[in-house]
Amino acid sequence: MSCSIDYIEYVCSQLSSVGEVRSRKMMGDYLIYIDEKPVIIACDNLCYVKKVPEIESLMVEAECGFPYPGAKEHYILDIDHKKEAMMVVKILRDVLPYPKQRKKK
Repeated sequence: MSCSIDYIEYVCSQLSSVGEVRSRKMMGDYLIYIDEKPVIIACDNLCYVKKVPEIESLMVEAECGFPYPGAKEHYILDIDHKKEAMMVVKILRDVLPYPKQRKKK
């Protein structure tokens, strides 16, 4: 089951004060970018974030899961708790790299 557009709009609105937020549909699910960095994978109306040491203490009680078959395990971000979600997303925005530029042919 893919994400509903209502869910994606909700996630983006919850994070609007963190930075420039946009979403991109990817194979039925979505990537949510903050300041042009892919921070959230949204699948099945759940938000998945990469497991990095910088957010480990904030995500101690978070559930974990796999956003798609073959993916590494991610934390599931509770987007309904706006304050905590914003803290996690701000850290991820600062520590995750920008996507690599594709070479022009």
